[in-house]
Amino acid sequence: MQMCSPDIDRLGDEIAELSAHLEAATARLLDLIREFDAREGWNTGFRSCAAWLGWRVGLDLGAARERVRVARALGTLPLLAQALARGELSYAKVRALTRVATPETEERLLAVGRAGTADHVERIVRGWRRVDRQAEARETARRHTSRALHVYQDEDGMVTLRGRLAPEVGALLLQALAAAREALYQRTREKDADAGPVDVPAETPTMAQQQADALALLAETALHHGIDPGAPGERYQVVVHVDAEVLADPDQPGQSVLEDGARVSTETSQRLACDASRVVMRHARDGRVVEVAARTRTIPPALRRALHHRDRGCRFPGCGVRFGQGHHIRHWAQGGPTTLSNLALLCHRHHRAVHEEGYEVDRHSDGELCFRRPDGRLLPEVPPPPEVPGEPVKVLRARHDAAGLVLNARIATPGWLGERLDVGWAIDVLHPAAR
Repeated sequence: MQMCSPDIDRLGDEIAELSAHLEAATARLLDLIREFDAREGWNTGFRSCAAWLGWRVGLDLGAARERVRVARALGTLPLLAQALARGELSYAKVRALTRVATPETEERLLAVGRAGTADHVERIVRGWRRVDRQAEARETARRHTSRALHVYQDEDGMVTLRGRLAPEVGALLLQALAAAREALYQRTREKDADAGPVDVPAETPTMAQQQADALALLAETALHHGIDPGAPGERYQVVVHVDAEVLADPDQPGQSVLEDGARVSTETSQRLACDASRVVMRHARDGRVVEVAARTRTIPPALRRALHHRDRGCRFPGCGVRFGQGHHIRHWAQGGPTTLSNLALLCHRHHRAVHEEGYEVDRHSDGELCFRRPDGRLLPEVPPPPEVPGEPVKVLRARHDAAGLVLNARIATPGWLGERLDVGWAIDVLHPAAR
């Protein structure tokens, strides 16, 4: 066994002190993430703040989601946030405590974090959650009997929904809505001051509007996949009537309307025509249909398989959603060929971004795709690495000194003296619902 020496002690103290500096820096990082998320600065085509973090700083998606979760939680837990910012609690402890902490229980859970090790904290949090589940179980029967869903039509024809779902059913619905939203939208544009000009579409859907669109997608998907298997597929198709001249040049006069006569933009028609069934009709001067060609697929099945095999998901930077639509880089109505080199796979959200929101995509001579924001700025597949100072530890220490933080090797040492942890007794003492 090696005996401790003053040099080893100093090395251990330096590790502990630098760790405290890193925890304080992590607190600042979480503050920035929370503000960035709240201002929706991540939306330069990304579906969530976690997805942006994965693209911009290289975090694993699971780790990025956890950072965002903890950052949001600390916004309502000032004592835990302050302890992390002072280097008194590690991020591991704070991450565990935010799973159960509320403004009412934050103070007692902070005491747990200061007194115990990270293992103690994890065990107490697991016990705390068990008591929470027992309290929830007593409410299950009452919740079950109160389930209801009311659907009625307002005077203006809009359909209104109001209801209560059991927690597990509600969780299923929320997960399905979230998945549908991710397939449809990525909300607003970047607002971060350092990112340059903002490239926001003229009308960004609100969360409520996104939820409504997501519910419509769920209903359509359900009808397609077995609830009404005997119904013909045509029943669920969206039919758009658009003149060939308009499809090739948005400035040309002509129609671009849905089956019921509602007008849609030419850009929307171009997006829908990119990857859809096509029927060409010829009309006489009086409007009568004189010839109807056979229905064809814009992208043949064999070419679609090759496209999915090559792209493996949406090609928009940082997306990667597995299922998508074939996009003609140069639209077929403008003479672009339906060939693999002129196609790219885009999810629904990013297909709309390219057609209707001003984003541009082109393919270089080497086959690589190039995406640009509406203001012309390049949107790289992999962002450039940030500049790191030559001595980042010195910069970190100087920043904390300037902020008045006093960090040392003992600041995060727990008050535990080696005694055995009795989780049951601890929960009985700490949890408001314990008996």
